[in-house]
Parts: sequence; C-alpha cells; structure tokens
Amino acid sequence: MKTHISITMTTHHKAIFGKYFFFLIFSLFFDPFSIDAQENSIKDALTYLKQANSFYDIESYKKSMEYYVKAEIIAKELKNDSLVSIIYTRKGHVHLRDGKNKDALEAYSKALDIAQLTKHKELEIKAKAGLIIILRRMNRLDKALKTALHSLKLIPNTKFNKKGAHVSILVLTSEVYLDKEQYDSTLYYAEKALEISRELDYKEAILDLYIKKGMVYYYQKKHEESLNYLFKAKDILSKQEINNKSFPTINTNYFIASCYYQQQRYQEAIEVLGNSIANFEENDLYKPPAIRSHLLLANCYNEIKEYQKANLWQRQYVILNDSYQKDKDQTIDIIHEKEIAALMSKQAENESQTFLIILIISILFIGVIFLYFKKQRSNKNLFHNLMEEINILESIQAKTKANEEPKKELTIDDHTINDIIKGLEKLEVQEYFLKSECSLRSMAKKLKTNATYLSQTINTHKEKNFTEYINDLRIEYVLKRLKDDKKFRSFSIQSIASEIGYKSSYSLVKHFKAKTGINPSYYIKSIDKQHKASEIEV
Repeated sequence: MKTHISITMTTHHKAIFGKYFFFLIFSLFFDPFSIDAQENSIKDALTYLKQANSFYDIESYKKSMEYYVKAEIIAKELKNDSLVSIIYTRKGHVHLRDGKNKDALEAYSKALDIAQLTKHKELEIKAKAGLIIILRRMNRLDKALKTALHSLKLIPNTKFNKKGAHVSILVLTSEVYLDKEQYDSTLYYAEKALEISRELDYKEAILDLYIKKGMVYYYQKKHEESLNYLFKAKDILSKQEINNKSFPTINTNYFIASCYYQQQRYQEAIEVLGNSIANFEENDLYKPPAIRSHLLLANCYNEIKEYQKANLWQRQYVILNDSYQKDKDQTIDIIHEKEIAALMSKQAENESQTFLIILIISILFIGVIFLYFKKQRSNKNLFHNLMEEINILESIQAKTKANEEPKKELTIDDHTINDIIKGLEKLEVQEYFLKSECSLRSMAKKLKTNATYLSQTINTHKEKNFTEYINDLRIEYVLKRLKDDKKFRSFSIQSIASEIGYKSSYSLVKHFKAKTGINPSYYIKSIDKQHKASEIEV
C-alpha cells in the first residue's frame, strides 16, 4: 500500500515552502549610495553595508552579520533612524536565510517599529516583507495576508511602484494564498507579478513565479502542467546568471520529485532527490524543502521496498525536523508575546482614553447641573417677581371696580383719536385680542377707522407698536387665567396657544418668555406647587 500521507500537503506543510523567494527580498534592499554622505562616519557605515551585502550574496552569513553590526553601531551613534531600520531589516534577511526564525522576527519587528514611528512607508514595506515570511512559516496565515495586502495598498504612493519591491510583495501575497489553498488568488497575484517582472526583465522573479505555478498545479494534481513550469524554472537556473540559486534549486527539485512520486516514477524521484541532497551546503539542511526532501526520499525507498535506506532517510528527517520545530516553537512564543504586549498596550491606551472621556463627561455633567440649578434659581426669582406684579395689578383693578367711578374721557381735540381709544378699551373688555384673526386691519375695520390712524394712536397712547400691544394683552391674560383656572393649567402648551390666538406653541413660548423671562411650562408647574402647598396648609 502506498504511503501518500507525507506527500499530500496540508496548509501547514505548504507554509514551509515559501523560503525560495528570499532572493526577491534583495530588491527591497537599501541602496547605500542614495544617502547624502556628508560625514566620514556615514561613509564608513555605507562601506560596511556594502561589504555586508557582498558576503550576503555569496551566502557567507556570519561575515555578513559582522559588517551589519558595525554599520548598526555607527547608525545608532548618529541617531539616523532610517539607516538603523534598514540595517535591522538586512539583519532579518540574514537570520532568515540562516534558518534563525526567532532572531529574524526580532530584527524585522525592530525595523518595523522604527519605520512606523518615523512614518517612512518604504522602510515599513521592507520590514513587513520579512515579517510576512516569518508569519507564513509559523502558519499565521490570516495575519500574514493582512500584512501583505496592507503593504500592497502602501506601494502605489511610493517609489516601489512597479519596481522589484512591488514584485516581491505580489509574490509574497500569492505565497500566502497558496498556503491557504486559494489557488485562483494565488495565480491572480502571480500573473500580476509576472507582468511587472517581464517589463523589468527581472529573471529571479520570473524563475520564482514559474516555481510557484508549478506548485499550484502540483497541489491541483495536474502533474504534467506542474512539471512543465518546474522544468522552465530549471532551465533558467542552468542558463541564466541568478543570484542565490541554492534555495530555488532545492525547491524546484523537491517538487519535480514530488510529481514523480505521485506518478509512481520512484526511481526518477530518487535520482532527483539524491542529486539535490548531495549538493546541499550545511546551511541548506534546515531549510523547509530540504527537510521535506529527506522524508520524500524515505517514502520513495519505502515504495520500492528498500526499507533499510527508507529508515536511514527517515531518521535524518526526524533529526532535522525536530531542530526546525524547536526553533519554530520559540518563534511562535515570541509572536504570541508581542501580540499580547500589543494587546495590553492597546488596552491600557483604551483605559486611559476611557478615563479621560469619563472625566470630561463628569465635568460637563457637573457644569450642566450647575447651570440647571442656576437657571432654576433665576426662574424662581422671576416667578416671584411676576406673581407680585400680577397681585399688584389685580389689587389696582379691584380698587378701581370698587370705587365705581366713571372713567374720565380723554380731553383730546381730535375726535377720531378719542373714538379709537374708546373702541380699543371696548375691544379689550370683549377680549377681541384672543381671536386668531385679530390683526391691525381687522381691528381697524371693527373700529370703523383706517389702519394708519389705529397704528399711530396705539404708538402714541400705548407707547408700543400694534404687535407688542396685542402680545402684551395676550400674555397678561394667560398669566392671570393660568393662575386662577386649574383646568386651563392642564391644557397642553399648543392648546393654550390656540386659546389665546396663537397659531403655534412656539409663538406662545417665545412671547411668554420675552415678557416674563421664564417658560410657560415652568410657570404652570410653579403655580401648581403653590396651590398644592396651600391645600396642605389648610
């Protein structure tokens, strides 16, 4: 019975095959000569960077790291944040190539912190490119995809647009979709990356994207189509000058052998894997496709019943995989710690904001309460003054009625004015001012005079215009009636307004407040309180 379990790839397994595009990340590297090197110390730092890059290109990671550290010391002394961020990103690339995921994560995180603090979009994209690789390795695919898509949104407004760095982020995005087994999206972003790569004649990227297409067709079980693209990649590796051939070569060979295995071409798969493993350098052994190559070779020997060789390669796989998993677990722990720290920081920030909001609301609430009571005190004083005025007015009216003295007619030569004044007094008694149709013209018609004479007479003898005259009469009426009529006080403000000739409650409130300084609702409540207090005393 065939052993398929090791070759049928899960999302977790596919997540480990993304490392072959490391050479693409080089397109994100900082160009040292773009810095304005005005001081010798900056020139020294750039020289160290150049030397570090040279060692990086030939995969001499220990020497590369030594020169990055020297450049870092100078950059920190100069407090050149951009340069420090670039160096941290570079150090992350070295650790990533060297299989040190935990150290790579630390370096990329530091680079990203600086980039976001200085709001440098290009540096942020560089750092995030490395973080995406780490997150994929740790199978944090949702977070990796979110980071990749955010980087793609940043690119159009940067110098990276349609350049090598743009290709790199598109490749990373397609890798994440591949891990998530969303093959249509994988091919979509791969095609976008190929389009730009061909325009740039970017051979490394074209190589990588052929491998990626081969992987997609492999997972779709289209093995001949997969081999077609994988051999195109192998052709580029053999004929083109490509930097850092090691990883793409290992990855290409692994998937060619995997296709052969699925086609039961075990001897061909063994030959491909044997040649590949024989050419591994020491630092290749801990790369995911290299580790998987050992397991695949063991499975191939198991299929042709060479169990001793199968066990040998199985043991080699277990040793390498245990070491890889240990580093992976440590890296996952760091990711969790950073996420918890970020969450706690956000929580503390939210708590601080919440406290500030509560404090502001409390101050506003106290202010509103203070103003409310101040307004109530003012309304109470206005109400008492108003009641005194009403009582005085009622007292004067009562005395006048008791004396029953006939009113003296005004001695005015102009008989028309005298007639108008008499007519006004009669209409006041009849409470004509309460009618909604009461107007200057309608009242002039009632008095059998014209509007001009009536207006002038009111202005001269009442010392107010017609509108003020009518409003004063209405408000004086409503004040007394509300004071004396309990049923009237139970009416709505709109009903009270209609009773005294206003078409809306707004008009009543406006004129009532202008006359008394308080709202009619407050006046009604105060009157009710007075009456209730009087009833209790009785």
